[in-house]
Amino acid sequence: MTHFPRPHPQQRAPRVHLGGTVPVTVLLEDGHHTKAKLQTVSTTGGLLRLAKELSQGDFVEVAFNANSGPVRGMAEMLHPMSSTQGALQPFRFIAMDDDDHRTLRMMVDAVADRSFLGLRSTQWTAPKY
Repeated sequence: MTHFPRPHPQQRAPRVHLGGTVPVTVLLEDGHHTKAKLQTVSTTGGLLRLAKELSQGDFVEVAFNANSGPVRGMAEMLHPMSSTQGALQPFRFIAMDDDDHRTLRMMVDAVADRSFLGLRSTQWTAPKY
């Protein structure tokens, strides 16, 4: 079954920063492909670092490997941003298989859990005087 990620209009999907550590293959509509690095990801999209920007509105297939398995989904490229090292370009997922969405969600949750540095409210106790 296909999953169509739809962001809740009142609540933004949690994002995790990967700092370009995850290689991505982007399959273009014309059958060509390009390489990218995943900077940021959420269950609804992400941010890629590319050697050359793609056109806003291009529909592509994004594929990468997460610790929990491969992730593959159809995406729409959004407005690119210039960078001193290539281009930064956001994208939004428009469709993916349920298994891919589950793998992506597990990846986002795992990275978010590892990067949490603050105190949880249940861990906080007021000092006693």
